[in-house]
Formats: sequence, structure tokens, C-alpha cells
Amino acid sequence: MDLQTRKLNFIQEFLRHANDSIIEKFEKMLLQERKKIVEKEIYPMTLAQYEQRIDNAIDDYKNNRVTTAKELKKEISTWK
Repeated sequence: MDLQTRKLNFIQEFLRHANDSIIEKFEKMLLQERKKIVEKEIYPMTLAQYEQRIDNAIDDYKNNRVTTAKELKKEISTWK
């Protein structure tokens, strides 16, 4: 069974049997799982990493590898 089918089956079963208690438990579980994901993805960088990012940004600017706000707004206006 593929993931999409499993999700749909789970949702159908959840809707059939969910009460306040079950919904609260799932809300707490989802919040905890989201927090774990965020904590894995977001971590403090070292001073060396921070300085390297600054150096990279300066190098990008000096070598004209930047997009101005005006250019970005123009590009975004074509997304519609």
C-alpha cells in the first residue's frame, strides 16, 4: 500500500472514530513531531560558519552575484 492510500485510510478511520480526547492526543503528538523536525533542521551555527557566510556574501556582491530588491519584485510580478 502506497503512502497516499495509507494517509487516506488513516484520515477516514480518524474521522469515523475521533472524539475530543483522541483529537487532543493527536494535536499534541503532531506538535511534538513538528518540534522535533524543526529542532533537527534549525541549529546554531558556529562563529566560523557565520564568518564564512559573511565572506561568501561579500564575495557574491563583489562578483555581481546578487539580485536587487527591484529585480526581485519585477520577477515576482511575473509569477501570477
